[in-house]
Amino acid sequence: MKIKAAVILLLLMTAGAFAQQTSRLNVHLVTDEADAVLAILAKEDSGAKIEDKDWQRVFASEGYQRLKKREAQMKRAFEDQDFQKFVESPELRARRAALEKTLAAWKRADLRRPAELAMAYLPENATIKASVYPVIKPKTNSFVFEVDTNPAIFLYLDPDVDQAEFENTVAHEFHHIGYSSSCPPKENESGLTKQSDRVQQLANWVGAFGEGFAMLAAAGGPEVNAHATGKAADRERWDHDVADFNKNQQEVDSFFRKILSGELTHDQAREQGFSYFGIQGPWYTVGWKMAVTVEHENGRKRLIAATCDFPAFLSVYNNAAKKLAADGGEKLPLWSPEIIKALSFAETK
Repeated sequence: MKIKAAVILLLLMTAGAFAQQTSRLNVHLVTDEADAVLAILAKEDSGAKIEDKDWQRVFASEGYQRLKKREAQMKRAFEDQDFQKFVESPELRARRAALEKTLAAWKRADLRRPAELAMAYLPENATIKASVYPVIKPKTNSFVFEVDTNPAIFLYLDPDVDQAEFENTVAHEFHHIGYSSSCPPKENESGLTKQSDRVQQLANWVGAFGEGFAMLAAAGGPEVNAHATGKAADRERWDHDVADFNKNQQEVDSFFRKILSGELTHDQAREQGFSYFGIQGPWYTVGWKMAVTVEHENGRKRLIAATCDFPAFLSVYNNAAKKLAADGGEKLPLWSPEIIKALSFAETK
């Protein structure tokens, strides 16, 4: 039996897939696309002939097939012959050793750790089911795909990202996926549809603070720098932007009030709202600071309950900020009364 189990494990690793599964967790690391591309690069370096079966291994891989499906849904050209030219490029061939080293490091990652970090900031009924695809591709972006049906996390194989930073990114995305599995409460979700168009628009944008909540979860707690596993430049940028919390919170407050007053059209609100993502803009830093404040003042259980229904989160934060100030702590800005009133339909107990 032990020999048989070892053979099964070896086959899984050879196929470029690694899975960890419990009743709440079903996550897979799928590296078949990257493995197939690197195999071609290795043949090129050795002077061996690249055969049709080598290319078919790439094109038939799960990672490539899902990547191609995603690009098609985004209305972007993604043809096999173009990808073949990319793989054959001298630039990619020159990066082969760095890519192999990075993929090997990412394969050593224990997906249970990022999953446990995410689960610690999710409701007890949350589940995380996802496939993580490190991919070698022309575009350097990373993204999630088919979150509601067959969640996938695509991560550009970047030699500048070590194993620890890889795990941090995966934990962040795992939190988003786990959140979508259990939040918001059905009664409040239906309550939102009864609100005016402006209130619905406001509530949807408040949900963008989930980026900050995921930063907190991925770090492992409020006492850990959100970029503890990242580069010094990222930590410096993060610390600088968090220090600007008061200014950024007031700017977003003004944005919310303009949505409610009708001063912004949908297109204008969309443009301004998306500008707050940036590299890691106010949706991240302001959301993180609010979440940390609530956890410090009211505990993690209360934080999870509040963030599971983000429209109610602003009211919970206001109360926590008032408590902090009353106890002689930092005086933080509050969300305007008209915003709190508009979102009162989602108040949590």
